[in-house]
Order: sequence, then C-alpha cells, then structure tokens
Amino acid sequence: MIEIKLHDGPARLGKYIKMDTPNLIKSDNSLKILKDEPMPYNVPESLAEWSVNSTLEYARNSEETGIGVVHGSKYSDLRIKCALELEKLGNSILMIANPESLIENSRDLVEIIAKLREYINPNTGIYFPFAKPSYMPFLTYLGVDFFDNVAADYYAELNTLLTSTQQYNLDVYKLYDMDLEELTNYNRNTIEFTLKEIQEHIKNGTLRNLVEERSCSSPELMTALRLLDRDHSDFVSSYTQLY
Repeated sequence: MIEIKLHDGPARLGKYIKMDTPNLIKSDNSLKILKDEPMPYNVPESLAEWSVNSTLEYARNSEETGIGVVHGSKYSDLRIKCALELEKLGNSILMIANPESLIENSRDLVEIIAKLREYINPNTGIYFPFAKPSYMPFLTYLGVDFFDNVAADYYAELNTLLTSTQQYNLDVYKLYDMDLEELTNYNRNTIEFTLKEIQEHIKNGTLRNLVEERSCSSPELMTALRLLDRDHSDFVSSYTQLY
C-alpha cells in the first residue's frame, strides 16, 4: 500500500516500500503482473465483461498477490468492478489495460481514471503503462502513481526521440545522430527527468501549472483537462487546497 505524504490536487506524493511515488515500475522489480484475459478496447459490453470475469478468476486462483490488471474496455462500470475485486484479493497496485486506446479517447480516459481513483482505496496505486512523457503530468494529476519505460524503448526502436512535450522522428527531424542504445538511454532519461519534475511540482504545489503548460502543446491534453474540470469538478476540488 502507498503511504500518502502530500496531495497537490488529486495527485499524490507518497512512499511505496522504499520507493518515492509517483515512480517507475521497472522490469527488475519484484512485483509480478498477475495473469489476465486481454481484450481490445472497442468491443461489445458482453465481451468486455467476459474479460473482466476471466481476469478476476485468474486472480482468485493465483497463489500470490501482485499487480492486478484492470480490464473492462471502454466501460467504466466494468473497470470499477474489476478494480474493486482485485483490491479485495489483496492486490495493492492496479495496472490500467488498453492505455494507448484510452489516451486516444480523452473523455473515456478522464471518466475511467477519475472514477477509479474515487472508488478504490486511496492507498492503492494506479499503474498506467506505456505513457509518453508529455502525458505523465496530467495522468499524475488524475491520480496515477506508477509508470514504466516501455514507451522509451518502443519509440527508440522507431528512431523517435521523446521530449517532455513532443516526439521527433529523427529520420525527419535531424536533431541528433544516435544509435539505438544512445536513443533508448535518452528517452529513458527524459521519462526519469519528467518524474523528478512532477515530484518537485507536487512538493511546491504547482503541478496544475505544469499540467496546463503541457496541455498548450497538445489538443488532446487540452481536451482531457477541460473535460476533467467540467465533468469532475467535485473530484478535483475535494483534493485542492483553499488559500
């Protein structure tokens, strides 16, 4: 469970074992991702429900706890059901399935993550895999606690450089001449810097400023932030300090 030290809006600065959060789930981490039943994002509700039920059955039959995978495709009620049941089984970190599809659907992203954060235990961590640096401040502001380096490695394979706000195909934008190892390390460093940046903004109560700054460079992020403010104002205000 995460020991929460400080809030800045719904974002949380905390401690998980010896790790400050928000932080990375790394491949050498002792936490195991539980077996799940993958399902595409845009499917009929009956298929999404089958995926949730199968994932929960695997978790019940598991001999250990770890990172539970929250399925439910585009249906927020199924996501909540899956998360709450995984939590009851003792899994204190919940990984969001279909992260790329959620990023492409701002309304669903905001609805699902905000509702999950409201329904599950505050000390349960949310893990959003494959996040690019530009989205990490907003996802943290929503209440996400954990990320990974998968996007860094994936985009390096595509000869694409990640910055805090953009991604650059180095075949088109001749910024650097890097081999795969150099580009992978650069992208990983960008993600790690972004996490440090987020942590410091939470400590100083300025994460919202960073989120708004990032949203100016992305129509999708701007849309997601406006939807959060419009549709979940009570969720945001309940964690926001009054001065």
